[in-house]
Amino acid sequence: MLIEFSVANFKSIRDRQTLSMVASSGGEMRDSHTFQAPLGGKSDIRLLRSAVIYGANAAGKSNFLDAIGTMSRIVGKSATEGQHGASIPVTPFRLDPAKLNKPSEFEINFIDTGVRYQYGFSATRERIVEEWLLAYPRGRAQTWLERGWNKRKKKYDWHLGSSLKGEKILWKNATRENALFISTAVQLNSQQLLPVYEGLIGIFVSIIGKRETRYVMNLDSHCTSLYCTHIGKESVLEFLRHADLDIHDVQVKPRPPETINGIGGQSTVGAFANFSKIFYETVDEKMYEVSIIRKNIKNQLISFKLDDESDGTRRLYSHAGYWLIGLQRGCVVIVDELHEYLHPKLVRYLVNLFNSEKTNPNNAQLIFASHETSFLDHEIMRRDQILFCEINSKLATEIYPLTDFHPRKGRSDLRAAYLSGSYGALPHIKEVVG
Repeated sequence: MLIEFSVANFKSIRDRQTLSMVASSGGEMRDSHTFQAPLGGKSDIRLLRSAVIYGANAAGKSNFLDAIGTMSRIVGKSATEGQHGASIPVTPFRLDPAKLNKPSEFEINFIDTGVRYQYGFSATRERIVEEWLLAYPRGRAQTWLERGWNKRKKKYDWHLGSSLKGEKILWKNATRENALFISTAVQLNSQQLLPVYEGLIGIFVSIIGKRETRYVMNLDSHCTSLYCTHIGKESVLEFLRHADLDIHDVQVKPRPPETINGIGGQSTVGAFANFSKIFYETVDEKMYEVSIIRKNIKNQLISFKLDDESDGTRRLYSHAGYWLIGLQRGCVVIVDELHEYLHPKLVRYLVNLFNSEKTNPNNAQLIFASHETSFLDHEIMRRDQILFCEINSKLATEIYPLTDFHPRKGRSDLRAAYLSGSYGALPHIKEVVG
């Protein structure tokens, strides 16, 4: 369960920007759009099921969402894929020379198995500069890890708290300058840090964004298993049928190995689980062939290749696995440009799957960017679920909530107020002079 995420000095983001999923005290749609996160006694916290970010093109919405994915990827791959001297995939804010050599910073507050954790790190492309981890069992702070690069001594200052158990000296000595301690310790069998690590890399299902081409669909191993099991397939079909796409069935078949380029000679026969990822790219590079089955006017079954379907059908199909896995596992699903290729009613249907205790009993969360302004309707989203993104006077991305403007409860003209410029986050269009 995500409480908040913060990032600084990353791509178009200069100063620290924070997205909070903590619900305000407002009672609007409280039972459906928020949930109580149990932490024990007075530490319980109420969180939002979803949040939408509005803003002009090039305002930095995608960069903010990408920062979340970047943090998760660095944690997941730090100890296993990076070698000594390998660069860390961070990009500082480039429009201020003072920030070019400063580290990018990421921090997340989240809940896993009833315990709140606060984890973060800052990094340049050469090294991890700082790393910290606090745990709050029963609401009381315990510092498990503090690590900071000492420029003068050219080495790290360490503090490994007494609440952290295990081979701490071994883990510390094994941690490279370009690797995270938490990732290294887990690789060396830290059982105490394992659930924290798994929470960090497992809290987010995926990022589906406009940077994917129209013909790319990236399904992780969980989604592969979902599509290729009877129960999972039926869940996908139910999802698509509720979206009124008139789909009778879906078939997913491995392509013959000799027709697949660049897979290193691996066999696909009867082995969907042999691949951790499936990429649908150009026709001759597909590992799997997906067909959509429909009925014609004589009630006969007709097969259509997924390539022949509309962009909207393809996008909804690719969303299905992420949506269902996220809802099933209670994860955070992050989507950039959710409205792309989809009818506004379909977008609302997808969001409502999260904003419902009935369809979201495991308290999954959705964070998405969109230009679809219908979510500004007070009957669809709470005021604290709406955020804006714009470029400020420092030429940097700024994220801020609608609640900063103190709109009245039940106000029906939020959309008109936004489009008229009351909340900013609009493109500055210059009049064309002929």
